[in-house]
Amino acid sequence: MIKNKFKGYVFILLAKKKLNITEMSKKGRYGHFISGILIVSDFVVLNAIFLLMGVCEIGVSIDSFFTKQVWFVLNVCFVIAHLVVPDIHGKRVVYADKVVINTLRLVLIHALAFVSILWFLDGEMGYKLLIVFYSMFALALVVWWLVSRKILKAYRTRGFNFKRVVIVGCNEIGKRLYEEFKSDQGYGYKVLGMFDNKENAKNSDCYKGELGDVESFLREYNIDEMYCALDGEFVVTRMIHLAESNAVDFYYLPQIGRTVMRQFTLDSVGRVPVMSIRSNPLSSTLNRFVKRVFDFVFSSIVLLFSPLVFIPVGIAIKLTSPGPIFFKQLRTGFRGKEFYCYKFRTMKVNKDADTKQATKGDPRKTKLGDFLRKTSIDELPQFYNVWKGEMSVVGPRPHMLKHTKDYSALIDKYMLRHTIKPGITGWAQVNGYRGQTDHLWQMEKRVEYDVWYAENWNFFLDLKIIFLTVWNVFRGEKNAY
Repeated sequence: MIKNKFKGYVFILLAKKKLNITEMSKKGRYGHFISGILIVSDFVVLNAIFLLMGVCEIGVSIDSFFTKQVWFVLNVCFVIAHLVVPDIHGKRVVYADKVVINTLRLVLIHALAFVSILWFLDGEMGYKLLIVFYSMFALALVVWWLVSRKILKAYRTRGFNFKRVVIVGCNEIGKRLYEEFKSDQGYGYKVLGMFDNKENAKNSDCYKGELGDVESFLREYNIDEMYCALDGEFVVTRMIHLAESNAVDFYYLPQIGRTVMRQFTLDSVGRVPVMSIRSNPLSSTLNRFVKRVFDFVFSSIVLLFSPLVFIPVGIAIKLTSPGPIFFKQLRTGFRGKEFYCYKFRTMKVNKDADTKQATKGDPRKTKLGDFLRKTSIDELPQFYNVWKGEMSVVGPRPHMLKHTKDYSALIDKYMLRHTIKPGITGWAQVNGYRGQTDHLWQMEKRVEYDVWYAENWNFFLDLKIIFLTVWNVFRGEKNAY
């Protein structure tokens, strides 16, 4: 039966089968029950805002506001919106910016459906009332979704509502998934075992046996999900069969490089399933336009008030060390194009400025320069680069030309970080990967985060990174030197 269903090795790249669970009542740890509660709570938020507007008579009298017709349409449209928008409550790993985006998308769809149906039924609601209602509803729903996910993560961190997981394959991909599950207990995953026939797999922390031991382990420990990180049609089809036989959800991990973070979609050519790579968000003209407008407005505001900082800092630099106020350096920009990146000078004038990275306790730094680096004030002149369009407020940090040449030869997919404009701050920086890179793995992690950002960009992610950057400046960063 398996062979008849899944002809062609390509399918194995994204094999995934959701199973109808008719037994093993303990599976899922009440996941569907919790998801149902959250959906009901969404309706409570919707109707509470609607009730609040009517009771407080915000823009309308309570008698004309509360009609069975309007109330019914309001809730029916929310059902429609929930069916259209991806199930955010059913996902265990969701970033805050995605939560906000999906919330606003749901509210927009509800508004379109609600207004359209009311117009068709000759219902009356003024546009001012609609603006007030949907503004309040969007704000309330965003707050509720963010708070509810925090509560749910805390609940799962305490050992509730978890998924029992096994990973088949102790290779690099399997170990990366294991570390991802371990990185945040709030995801609600418990990896109970890893399986592989290779001898070196026994060194893994969670190793439980060879592939022949998987079936008995699934039954004994009531496993919910199996993740297969191995290659080969025979092995994968065997694991799919074991998953089906034991009512276990099966997922396949594509064998791709560590810096390939792009989203894949399942498509088909005739009857042959294939995987296609989704386009980068910033390949869209609209997204690029939104990001550029934000960069221009943001940098213009900063530069407008820049004399308040630039003048005293410039005077201090001149008084404390000989040399220019600004330091400019050729760096690698968008699509590998070189540009002059501007900073406040934080070092004594030296011949190694374009080849040697700053280190902790670097004797080239001035005392004032050390302060400027720790507070990130030295980066402020780069808003001029942003204003000119050479950089963005958020993006991968631009590297000096020597680093680009050296690391592009050592790190696979390194140049992918140049498919978008470099930034003053970035996803790698707010996650701790900034400053000195003594070891190759540090630069590899930086590239990994930069590529992830390029593949997952959205406007709210930029706002999140800006907020975290400001927060880190006040909190202090140990790698800022």
